[in-house]
Amino acid sequence: MRVVVTGHLGYVGTVLTPMLQDASHAVFGIDSDLYARCVVGADAPKITQIIRDIRECEPGDFEGAHAVIHLAGLSNDPLGSLDPSVTESINHHGAVRVAECARKAGAERIVLASTCSVYGGSGQGWIDEHSPTNPLTPYAESKLAMERDVRALAFADVEVVAPRYATAFGPSPRVRFDLVVNNFAAWGAATGTIRLNSDGSAWRPLIHVTDIARAAIGAAEAPSDRVAGRVFNVGRTDMNARVRDIAQAVHKVAPECRVETAEGAGTDARCYRVNCDAFAATLPGSIPRHSVEDGARALFAFCREAGLTPEQFEGPDYARLAHVRWLMQEGLVTPELRSTS
Repeated sequence: MRVVVTGHLGYVGTVLTPMLQDASHAVFGIDSDLYARCVVGADAPKITQIIRDIRECEPGDFEGAHAVIHLAGLSNDPLGSLDPSVTESINHHGAVRVAECARKAGAERIVLASTCSVYGGSGQGWIDEHSPTNPLTPYAESKLAMERDVRALAFADVEVVAPRYATAFGPSPRVRFDLVVNNFAAWGAATGTIRLNSDGSAWRPLIHVTDIARAAIGAAEAPSDRVAGRVFNVGRTDMNARVRDIAQAVHKVAPECRVETAEGAGTDARCYRVNCDAFAATLPGSIPRHSVEDGARALFAFCREAGLTPEQFEGPDYARLAHVRWLMQEGLVTPELRSTS
């Protein structure tokens, strides 16, 4: 099967593309390569690609595709809040453009990477795909709007599947450190302190980046009667935890590290405890396999081997928001995050 991956040069994409190749799929990538300077260790294997902003994609970019896995977009709350109108243009309208182009090119299925962040401030109780959404940030709002409008494009000739992924963790060639497990492990590896920036009371569902990739492949390959038109919470129901307990899970892997709460840390309004049983029942072969401890262990080794410092993983070398600000300051991208080269 020929699969087009948008955002193939990002955190998830650089893990997904070699897995698709290992599954004997022909893979083509579309990415603006905003984070070309943010490679930690060896970069992902090269594939046939177009370096292009998804806001400028054309139907010809998807020629011959059977499935499209759409990952491209601004990937977190701080970056999404830098300029909400830009976030809307990329995450919402850019996704609609991808879907329209893919449909015109004859793609049969679009796997649309969404997020459990759409549940936002849902409190302490369990929520599932039928629960009300409550996005609290421009990032989450843009993803919910993306779901709504891309799913509205689905007709008999194209299927849309919308996985709402839990909070990712684990190493990647283009690793992110704004994710809770990754951030805890990076701080622990570099300083010996696992630092909480909130009081740790908020709930988060968690999923390893490799398991996100496996779920995306499963959604692309599954029979139509199982997935077409559906939204899934993608994670494992037993991998929901309070942030303070996530810190303790990371500490368990590296008991030599201290767990500390940053001065002035408050309560995080983003709190959601997500049931993922529908996904497990529908695609049992794609149930996540990796625990937080598995990911933390790999992350400690990854960060120590790279010799990462807080100045690197919290600054413009690797932090998404800081890097984008640096790109703008250097004139390498416009305020709308379009390349100037």
